[in-house]
Amino acid sequence: MTGQDPMSAVQIDTTRPHPARMYDWYLGGKDNYPVDEEMGRQMLTLDPRVPVMARVNRAFMHRTTRWLARSGVRQFLDIGTGIPTEPNLHQVAQETAPGARVVYCDNDPIVLAHAAALLRGTDEGATEYLQADVRDPDAILEGAKKVLDFTRPVALSLIALLHFVSDEDGAHDLVRRLLAELPSGSYLVMTHATADFTPEESRAATEKLRAAGVTLALRSREEFSRFFDGLHLVEPGVEVPHHWHPELGEPVPGQDDGVIPGYGAVGRKA
Repeated sequence: MTGQDPMSAVQIDTTRPHPARMYDWYLGGKDNYPVDEEMGRQMLTLDPRVPVMARVNRAFMHRTTRWLARSGVRQFLDIGTGIPTEPNLHQVAQETAPGARVVYCDNDPIVLAHAAALLRGTDEGATEYLQADVRDPDAILEGAKKVLDFTRPVALSLIALLHFVSDEDGAHDLVRRLLAELPSGSYLVMTHATADFTPEESRAATEKLRAAGVTLALRSREEFSRFFDGLHLVEPGVEVPHHWHPELGEPVPGQDDGVIPGYGAVGRKA
């Protein structure tokens, strides 16, 4: 792990919910706190399918990683990694390409404390973890360049992350900054929550999270598509996540029982 000691990590704030820990709770994990569970339960009162959405996002990551590895991509930069779940991105990538190199990045100290679980990759490949925030792309790029070769294609993975970054924080500019450093043949992989299908529930969720100090910036299909400006969208383009190449993975139980209020896409840099 890149010079990080989990025991010297920043103090974990257990007074307000954190998206990574809420996500862990949705997935049935144990690395969360009462404040995360409390907010998670409030979200479930608005839409009981939130855990299904979380699993759909993970499944999208598995399928896109599998597609990219089979398409020859050997380097991955995963920002907003979250608390480790099985299988992790590097396990999916290295199953197809044992020499794949993966850099994970997150800003929650509890993810750092579990980062060792992210680093059990193949001997042929490489896995590293950076403690950094997507709002500091220069720090991410500096750390990633110690592991990844930026003269060769890199898949930039932003799964269920940017709906926690507001327009005021320059979400689109952050993505452009990260992509600008990546060479031709690189990819952007994203999922993002939307209010397009469930406006009333989404408005209530945004207000509840804002009151707890968590930003939720739900974006329309058009706003999501803007992240891919200048990129070539891989078929089928912008879709609800579980409709993106479903043949590449197992379906998530319950994914077709109602609307999944989000979008996913993969774009290639020319």
